[in-house]
Amino acid sequence: SKFGQLCSMTKDIFELGTEHEFIALDKLLKLISLVGSGGEAHAVIEDGMVIVNGEVELQKRKKLRTGDVMVFEGTEITIQ
Repeated sequence: SKFGQLCSMTKDIFELGTEHEFIALDKLLKLISLVGSGGEAHAVIEDGMVIVNGEVELQKRKKLRTGDVMVFEGTEITIQ
């Protein structure tokens, strides 16, 4: 059930590293294997399935910086 998925949120941290100021949303989804390809990343973002800082994010290349929180399909990623 959808309710069950919401209860079992997987929380994780993505470390930017000192040489990067941000990571693009589509790149993050692909990098941590939440989607299989860049095209799939664009599709789920366009479909309004990705939440950034509590709001639906439709910008495919939205720059995520330290402190931002992204949620997609039961996985919550905090950028550090």
